[in-house]
Amino acid sequence: MTVLTPRIGLVVLARPQFDTAFAQETVDRAWRQLQGLEAEFIGTPDLLFDADAVKGRVADLTRRPLDLLLVLQATFTDAVMTVALADSVDAPLFLWSFPEPRTGGRLRLNAICGVNLAAHALGRAGRPYDYVNGDADDPAALAEIEATARAGAIRRKLAETRIGVVGQHPAGFDSCRYDPAGLQSLLGVSVEPIDLSAFFERARSVADGDIRAIRDRVASEISGLDGLDQDALAKSLRVYAALRRTADDGKFAGLAVRCWPEFFTELGGAACGPMGMMGEDGTPCGCEADVLGTISTLILRWLSDAPAFNSDLVDVDVTDDTAVFWHCGQAPVSMADPDGPRRATVHSNRRLPLLYEFAFKPGRITLARLSQSKNQLRLVVGGGEVLKRPLSFSGTSGVVRFDRPAREVMDAVIGEGLEHHMSLAYGDHRPALRRLARMLDIPALELT
Repeated sequence: MTVLTPRIGLVVLARPQFDTAFAQETVDRAWRQLQGLEAEFIGTPDLLFDADAVKGRVADLTRRPLDLLLVLQATFTDAVMTVALADSVDAPLFLWSFPEPRTGGRLRLNAICGVNLAAHALGRAGRPYDYVNGDADDPAALAEIEATARAGAIRRKLAETRIGVVGQHPAGFDSCRYDPAGLQSLLGVSVEPIDLSAFFERARSVADGDIRAIRDRVASEISGLDGLDQDALAKSLRVYAALRRTADDGKFAGLAVRCWPEFFTELGGAACGPMGMMGEDGTPCGCEADVLGTISTLILRWLSDAPAFNSDLVDVDVTDDTAVFWHCGQAPVSMADPDGPRRATVHSNRRLPLLYEFAFKPGRITLARLSQSKNQLRLVVGGGEVLKRPLSFSGTSGVVRFDRPAREVMDAVIGEGLEHHMSLAYGDHRPALRRLARMLDIPALELT
């Protein structure tokens, strides 16, 4: 997997009537801090004093798509240059002003007043923006800029994203419905249906030699393959090969798969383990042809630079103040607790392989879901800790303590009528998710 590296355009605005030496010193300190971020910068930290100077930078700023346009308000300026930048550069806009010492003497920068003036003009022009007023070496200011840049990178990647849908969601699973035109309009994501029968033919045509190589990979990750029905196991491994080739041929960033009942009744092998393997590869798969769940998992995959998991909330213990996230046996294997067993197993209801079985490793997690509950598109955001606990149920699962009482989280999930799938990834990625919701102009629903 590759690290998500945002591309940030940098412009510094100032007026020569203020203390430009102090302004440049402040900007240079900010620039040193910015260079510590995992980002590519377009632009230089020199002060620009007039509209012509700003206009001369626009060509560089528009040569390649930007994930963020960062305007350092070094001193007071009027709003002309900022509005011109917003009109010329197609990127989320972030304004950074710097506080200054209250010396009782000259107002050397007056930067926040410049941001205030720009914000009013941008608001009247209908141009969205974010801002921070913080010292040049303030970690909180840097964190806000970084989160916004990462959200901008996700926004850009979504506009380049293709999702394949293998079959249709099962009857009664309204939580897996999707509007392809709406997704294209809002996110830029394109969705391509894939006939289920044609996919099965592709799986059946996988060569035996390819199956042996895939089996070797699985055997290096989990134990117990020899105890399974070997014919059904081979059919399941063929599913992985077909998923991998479908994603590669179609240039799909993720796949939403009608994983039951036909994989069991017509093909004779489970899609669960193969979907987990795809997630480990960096190509998330959504169960039950859940397109929005797949996109949510993909967003977390990009933010965490690690596999993410499209899961079910299956148990809440209000006495223990914990919940269990589970889904059959298709979590990526890197989520496994290294101190616990990792086994091959069969589907708990259909009794066919291949499924993985392990408890999740402990650690901080982020929960996310692009939700259509109550007919309103929202981005659900939550957080918690996976605890070091024994396996709760067969398959893959983890015991989670939320950042608010478990009963309140359950009440929110049911009361808001949220979808039964929630994406999960390790790390705290909530700041970037909140910024992404603002960029997409949709509400963020705080689950925790």
